[in-house]
Amino acid sequence: MTSRTLRHAAPVALLAAAALSIFTLPADAAPDRGAHHADSRQRVRQLASPLVFGHRGASGYRPEHTLASYELAIRLGADYIEPDLVSTKDGVLVARHENEISGTTDVADHPEFADRRTTKSIDGVQVTGWFTEDFTLAELKTLRAKERLPQVRPGNTRYDGRFEIPTLTEVLRLVRTWEKKLHTTIGVAPETKHPTYFDSIGLSLEEPLVATLDRFGLDRRKSPVVIQSFEVSNLQELDHLTDVPLVQLTGASGGPFDLSAQGTTYAQITSAEGLRKVARYADWIGPDKIQVLPRDVAGATGRPSDLVRDAHRAGVRVVVYTVRDENQFLPTNFRTGTDPNAKGDVRGEVESLLDAGIDGLFCDYADSCVDARDGWVE
Repeated sequence: MTSRTLRHAAPVALLAAAALSIFTLPADAAPDRGAHHADSRQRVRQLASPLVFGHRGASGYRPEHTLASYELAIRLGADYIEPDLVSTKDGVLVARHENEISGTTDVADHPEFADRRTTKSIDGVQVTGWFTEDFTLAELKTLRAKERLPQVRPGNTRYDGRFEIPTLTEVLRLVRTWEKKLHTTIGVAPETKHPTYFDSIGLSLEEPLVATLDRFGLDRRKSPVVIQSFEVSNLQELDHLTDVPLVQLTGASGGPFDLSAQGTTYAQITSAEGLRKVARYADWIGPDKIQVLPRDVAGATGRPSDLVRDAHRAGVRVVVYTVRDENQFLPTNFRTGTDPNAKGDVRGEVESLLDAGIDGLFCDYADSCVDARDGWVE
């Protein structure tokens, strides 16, 4: 594992070259359970059992990436909450899954911002809408969040228009408040979104992220923080900027955008050889759950792949994404009935993932995963 004591960032071009050399290869929420899980949180904080990450907060119950969503995930027993990070025009990190915000805010209802609608190339894809980097923080604060999946989670639309877009600082203040209330430690798992793109427009994500963590005393090796990215170069940069653990996210197809010109794929990165190279700069691998439990032509899971075994042999932990309760997001062998939006046997899927040896999982419904995890017998 690369030493986490070096504090001087290498030039981006050198990091990209290093990355190339590495990877050129042949209903509503359940009752409040936060206090009930305080003891289990202390136990899993030592990584003695798989961790539950509140995916975008408790996004099954509240509009994602809002303080209300993060707070509920904490109350439901999540060990970590996950703020995806993008930048404002004035360089402030805010929590949004994408920098294009028409699907998660009411920006389209603001005539004063009509002329901000535009088309941009984001990681090689043409995207039309409104983008955080074209708004100051003060302007973004006039917007309100809305449910991203209203057809799937219509009950969450009752919260549309109630919550602001939070900054990373506000998220960390919320965590600190709930740590005091629950007398326990709550982890944070920020993900840097489109880091190459934001570098290209002069709004680097890495330095303000590390600076904010440092202000909260969280820039330490044993801090309850993990930083994630689907790209490679920025994780290598972060390896020089911070001591906190890093997560190399991967997909079931494609590859990291920053290495796309070299043809690097996530399949290469999650091979046994690739995982040994990940271990040089990161502590975790974050695959799509399908990469751990492949599905057959009927969409059912069977035997686990070798990914978890190979990662552990390389000294890398495994956190999978994303566990969601609705049938349409579950393997066919864990669905209940025919309604795609009805709840299926999510406990069965979680237990299968735990049986495969994972170390953590991202969940839209933190309580479902905590319940399955705490009732699981290895």
